[in-house]
Amino acid sequence: MVQHLRNIRDSIIKTVDWFYFPFLQFIPREVFRYAVTGGLNTLFDLTLYFVFYRFVLDMQIVDLGFIAISAYIAAFMMVFPITFTTGFILAKYVTFNASELRGRIQLFRYGVTVLGAICLNYLFLKIFVEYFGWYATFSKAVTTVIVVMYSYVSQRYFSFKTAQLAVSGKTSD
Repeated sequence: MVQHLRNIRDSIIKTVDWFYFPFLQFIPREVFRYAVTGGLNTLFDLTLYFVFYRFVLDMQIVDLGFIAISAYIAAFMMVFPITFTTGFILAKYVTFNASELRGRIQLFRYGVTVLGAICLNYLFLKIFVEYFGWYATFSKAVTTVIVVMYSYVSQRYFSFKTAQLAVSGKTSD
């Protein structure tokens, strides 16, 4: 089983790196891997969210007896653990695979950075829409750019600590 998982990881890395060649002179491999795996996980998140919201919950309020949850929040709550897990696995085994931190430390730190990203999303959306008066979709786009930069830096320097490895010459290649 472990060998099978390693083969899957190696296949994903080879596939991502095959597309890296045209970007070789512009961005580091780790940044490219982060963009691809993060982009794919985001697409996966949006797809699952759509399916859960439209078809599983049928856009109806979820009444748990002691609390009623709107369908869009319930869909988020159902999808979040799935894409949190896939995001962590892709970051750990594809993007930041040179990290020497223990897995449980990485997972805890990854959770902290994701919590930070959720808070930043809320904060920037609130500021851009309510105080600046920007359109919600434009605000979300600007917020996403900010949060992606935060996420990459915090994961590289905190969650997986691969920045020191790049300086010392140890890389994930």
